[in-house]
Amino acid sequence: MTLQYQNYSHDTQEPWYQKRLSRPSATIRLATMFSGIGAIEFALKRLKLKTEIVFASDNDKFVKESYFANYPIKEDHWYDDVHKIDGSKYIGKIDLLVGGSPCQSFSMVGKRRGLEDARGTLFYEFARVVKESQPKVFIYENVKGLVNHDKGKTFEVVKATFDELGYHYFYKILNAKDYGIPQHRERIFIVGFKDHSVDFTFPEPIELEHTMQDFLEDYTASKYYLKDKGVKFVTSSKNRKKRYTQINGDIALCQKANQQFNWHGDFVYEDTGAECSEFVFDVRDVEEKYYLSTKVEAYVLAAGTKKFRTSTKTDLTVARPLLQSMHKMHRAGVDNYVTHNKGRIRKLTPRECLRLMGFGDDFKQVVSDTQMYRQAGNSIVVDVLIAILKQMDISRFGVEDAN
Repeated sequence: MTLQYQNYSHDTQEPWYQKRLSRPSATIRLATMFSGIGAIEFALKRLKLKTEIVFASDNDKFVKESYFANYPIKEDHWYDDVHKIDGSKYIGKIDLLVGGSPCQSFSMVGKRRGLEDARGTLFYEFARVVKESQPKVFIYENVKGLVNHDKGKTFEVVKATFDELGYHYFYKILNAKDYGIPQHRERIFIVGFKDHSVDFTFPEPIELEHTMQDFLEDYTASKYYLKDKGVKFVTSSKNRKKRYTQINGDIALCQKANQQFNWHGDFVYEDTGAECSEFVFDVRDVEEKYYLSTKVEAYVLAAGTKKFRTSTKTDLTVARPLLQSMHKMHRAGVDNYVTHNKGRIRKLTPRECLRLMGFGDDFKQVVSDTQMYRQAGNSIVVDVLIAILKQMDISRFGVEDAN
C-alpha cells in the first residue's frame, strides 16, 4: 500500500469551511477509544449531525462523569478498560472510530514492525479494534513527537500496522491555530478509509481571526489570580529565559493538563496608568496579596520583557504548547495566564481552557477545577476535527436510519 503524506495544496476545489454536508440528515455511528471529554462527539454536535454512540472508553472515573453528563450514552456502552473491547461484536455497526492513545515504548524485537511489534502498547489496542470492527473511517490522533520518537522507529511501527490492517490512510501534522483556534497546538492526525477509492486531502489552513483574549470570560473569581509566590515565579528571568513563562508574547503557551498546580505559561499585563503604592488594586474586595507589587510591576514592564506593548489590548494571538518528551505526551501543553483589572495576573479558568479547545459554554462542568483542567488539556481541539470531518464530508459515511 502506498502511504500518502499530504502537503498543503492550492487546488481549485471548494474550501472546507464552505462545504456543505451532502447528507445532513444522516446518523453517524460513532465509537471512541481513550474518549476523554468527547472532542469528536462535540465536533459532530457543532456540525448538527445526529450521532449514535456505539461505545466509548476511558479508565478515568472523573472523565466518565464528564462524558455521561454531556453525551447520551448507556452504561453498557462504556468501557473502563480498552483491553476488554471485543471489536468483532461491532462489525458493520461503526461508521467512525476515533482515538488517540498515550505513547508507550514499542518493542523493536520483531522484523515486521507491524501489528506484532505493537503488542503490549495501547496503540495496539486501537489497531486491534480497527481490525476487529472494520469501521468505515478511523481517525487516530497523537502528539507531533510521535513522528520522531525513538529515532522514527515508533512511527514506522504505526505505519506498518495500518498497512497491515488494509486501510487507505493519510497522515499530517495539523496546528490548531490554522483552523480557527488561537492556540499553537501541533498534533498528528492519521485518517484511514476502508474504501480505497476515497481521495482525501487534509483541510487547508485558514486565516486566524481571533486572539486568545476573545476567549476570556468577562469576570473571574479571585481564586484564579496569582499570589505572591506565583507572581515571583512567572516573572523570574530564569523561567522567561527558558521560555517556561512569557509576558505579552506574540505566541502564547497552551495550558497544561495540570494547570492548577503549575505556574509555567503565558501572562498578559494591562497597564491602566494607575498610580501605584505598595500594591496596584481596584475597588473590588480582593486581598492585596493577589495584586502585583510596585517592584514586580516595574520588572514586568522592563524593556527586556519580550515584545511588550503598552496598549491595554492583549498581544497574545496564539496559544502554544510546551514541547514535551514522549513519556509525557498524554499531557497537553502548558498553562496560560492573563491579567484583569489594574495589572493583576491570573491563570485561565477551566471554562476558558474548554473554549480554547473548541468546546462551547453548553459543555457541562460537573467535576472539580482540578479535574476539568486535566480533562481539557488532554482533549483534542474540536475545531481541527470539524475541519477534517467537513473536508471528508463525514455525512456520506453515515446511515439514514441507524435503527
